[in-house]
Amino acid sequence: MSFVLDNSVTMRWFFGDGKPQELVYAGKVLDTMKQDNAFVPLTWGLEVANVLARAEAKGLVKEARSDAFLEMLKGVDINVDTATFEQALSDTLHLARRYNLSSYDASYLELALRLGMPMATLDEDLKKAAKKAGVKRFV
Repeated sequence: MSFVLDNSVTMRWFFGDGKPQELVYAGKVLDTMKQDNAFVPLTWGLEVANVLARAEAKGLVKEARSDAFLEMLKGVDINVDTATFEQALSDTLHLARRYNLSSYDASYLELALRLGMPMATLDEDLKKAAKKAGVKRFV
């Protein structure tokens, strides 16, 4: 089953931090991606790059580790939604307003709603908004 992948899960793969149940969840999502594919909004790549650049600037990780992680991401089936931009100033903005989300988080919710897919996320606000909007949590 295909699903929408939130950056909060992606970053657990990179940092390996968080609560034990979050790490287990992120691991299950990654394992599932061996047979299923994930969809992400166009902004996902910018979010990944931003987190990596900030972690490097703070001295938390070396550039080589970030590069190795990016190589790993190339090996999993992630489909980038090109209609994210078209939705940004309409449905995404509406969802951001309605559920008090950042536009970035709302883009994941919009994509899940539009594609009729569950969403893999560890973000508490996004989980609450998804539940209210009728989007199921993946796994």
